[in-house]
Amino acid sequence: MPDGLDWSVASVTTAYNGVGALARHIDALLGLTRPLDEIIVVDNASTDQTVSLLRERYPQVTVLRMAENFGPGGALARGLEYAALQKKHDWIWTFDQDSVPAPDSLEILLEEARRLEDHTSKVGIIAALPVDKDMQTSSTPWLWRDKFVKPPAEFLSRPVFFTDLVITSGCMVRQEAVEKIGLPRLDFFIDFVDYEYCLRARSHGYKIAVVTRAKLHHEVGKAHKVRFLLGRDHLWSEHRPFREYYYSRNLAYLVWWLYPSPQAKGFALLHLARHSVGVLLFGPDRVESLRKMLEGLWDGCRASLGARFRPDY
Repeated sequence: MPDGLDWSVASVTTAYNGVGALARHIDALLGLTRPLDEIIVVDNASTDQTVSLLRERYPQVTVLRMAENFGPGGALARGLEYAALQKKHDWIWTFDQDSVPAPDSLEILLEEARRLEDHTSKVGIIAALPVDKDMQTSSTPWLWRDKFVKPPAEFLSRPVFFTDLVITSGCMVRQEAVEKIGLPRLDFFIDFVDYEYCLRARSHGYKIAVVTRAKLHHEVGKAHKVRFLLGRDHLWSEHRPFREYYYSRNLAYLVWWLYPSPQAKGFALLHLARHSVGVLLFGPDRVESLRKMLEGLWDGCRASLGARFRPDY
């Protein structure tokens, strides 16, 4: 890999029917203080005007068109295959279509990546901090200890801290890490694609760094605060029933087959039980969502993966 000053950085954005969100996202990428070397959008067989928007308004963007909707997992795998394995960009910065990086975020990420080059363990992933419109953390970077563990609050006051799990959006992956650990799983389709990839990177000895000064504006679905168990506030995101299937299935598969332990299995069952209570209290389609959760749990425990349900919008 060349010296940090000469690093080549490409962005990979997974898109599906994104005509309402992509323009703001692409404009933010074009407005970065440190320009990207290539902007790549993987279109997951959109049925709206996404492709024509990109063609007419952003001819400088590389568009990879999928033959069918392979989910974020398939689109991310295609984007990393192109950017890391074919084009050999040194870093690949991945995004959802509705995320907006701050203008100086890439500059800050690369600055910290250069400082971390002498770290005793190789940093394979470096991520911006996702925040919502009110500048609160919207997606927690988790530690994995056979369960999700929230990092201590003081971590967020540090310029950089190390973690185990970060979301896809705002996550910058080192090219050599992609070569070593492979591509994201297509058979997950959606949900836990990013967490599984992070755990795979960690199992190969790579560290994951979060740069708190690098901000990414990111909303988690239709998220809102709710008063849940024991009077505590939680951020609740509404998902359609098909998402509840993948959430349950891929978490179950993760702890039954990839990183099995009695503690992890117990955590997953308790976590899904609590989530089902949330679905009952706050979900818009309770019965169907719970049915899909049970289907997902069953399929995950017996390692039945693949794209069983696709978005109906």
